[in-house]
Amino acid sequence: MDALTQYLDQNRDRFVEDLKSVLRIPSVSAQPKHRDDMLRCANHLVEELKRIGMTRAEVRPTKGHPIVFAEWMGAPGKPTVLLYGHYDVQPPEPLELWTSPPFEPVVRDGVLRARGAVDDKGQVYMHLKALEGHFKVNGRLPVNLRVLIEGEEEVGSENLAAFLREHRAELDADVIVVSDSAMMGPDQPTLTYGLRGILYTQIEVVGPKHDLHSGHFGGAVQNPANALATIIAGLKDADGRITVPGFYDRVRAVPPAERAELNRIFDEKPYLAEAGAPAPFGEKGYTTAERITIRPTLDVNGTWSGYTGEGSKTVLPSFAAAKVSMRLVPDQDPADLFPRFEAHVKSLAPAGVTVKVLDLHSALPFLSDTTDPMLRAAVRALERSWTKKPVMAREGGSIPVMQTFQETHNVPCILIGFGLDDDQVHAPNEKFSLSSFHGGTRSIAYLYEELAKAP
Repeated sequence: MDALTQYLDQNRDRFVEDLKSVLRIPSVSAQPKHRDDMLRCANHLVEELKRIGMTRAEVRPTKGHPIVFAEWMGAPGKPTVLLYGHYDVQPPEPLELWTSPPFEPVVRDGVLRARGAVDDKGQVYMHLKALEGHFKVNGRLPVNLRVLIEGEEEVGSENLAAFLREHRAELDADVIVVSDSAMMGPDQPTLTYGLRGILYTQIEVVGPKHDLHSGHFGGAVQNPANALATIIAGLKDADGRITVPGFYDRVRAVPPAERAELNRIFDEKPYLAEAGAPAPFGEKGYTTAERITIRPTLDVNGTWSGYTGEGSKTVLPSFAAAKVSMRLVPDQDPADLFPRFEAHVKSLAPAGVTVKVLDLHSALPFLSDTTDPMLRAAVRALERSWTKKPVMAREGGSIPVMQTFQETHNVPCILIGFGLDDDQVHAPNEKFSLSSFHGGTRSIAYLYEELAKAP
């Protein structure tokens, strides 16, 4: 066993305790009451980065929550890596569903449970501990490194793009590394080479000027809730295809070999078990693996209208609304699709109501070159760390900053994550398997060594 691996193994328990210290800080970016906690968490990370050996580490203000920036540039002639992560977390509510308080981390049955355990504090700390190992064992890093840890990922990274453009020279790099994704299984290392984009909208339907008595007016005026149901029902056909005209025009064809590989590495049974769904459902002609990676989707995320309290209230509501999101694939563009969606929604509306469609936020799809030498270096690092051969996969979710990085830097991006599908990300009882945390830390330590060898 080499000295670096030995150091990482000998300090496993302390690494978990260090992670617990940052998990105790309730850095919830969506809630104004935690604004001071956001700054406290940023300062905590700066102190940790200084402690492990980074020559420069500081809190950078933005119009919103601050960004943590650090660098170590002591490897002349070697590649420069830009590490991206985020320290903000999702709101913990509903609190009553947690088995332990969300900001009091607990280790039980081989998992660490707390809000932010895997998304993304735990995965950021894999990097910090890997860096500590290099500094302690070798006195240096094998590559030049710049670190960017933001505080607004969970609320749309509103100020990140401007920060990247304003500080582009200071953030120059040969490769970008992100650990905010998952593995295909507990012992199946995975590199993510594709992410879907998103178009997130809100449909608002207005009928009468105020709520009405359903006995006096029901059947005589259009009910906005009924109208909304008609609109939603018309957005897909019986085969699960989206009915927006031109929606599929720019969907990039996926080679048969790539489709076969995506199906080979996907296990539908545990996927459905985790979902609690009795059977798969989706666009006709595609497998479950394809539906969640290489095909676009449209889903209702929430609806509200009228009376939803206890008991009965015979009301005909004046207003109804729904949030509808679309996951997009290369080469779909949300800017092109929104006006098509808006027009189609209005065309589906029955007479007697007015309809407004809002574009709440969007992100382009992301796709990287799996043959790039930087990604091959990541494959070698995973091969050194795990018994199973690493796989290359696409994910169904979106990380908006990946497209921003392609615009600002146009360099290879490595998505190397160690979460699991059942980690309950964004839900109560979020967890991070300690085998994933320690295996990920070892993998990241090797990644920096392998990137040093890349052209």
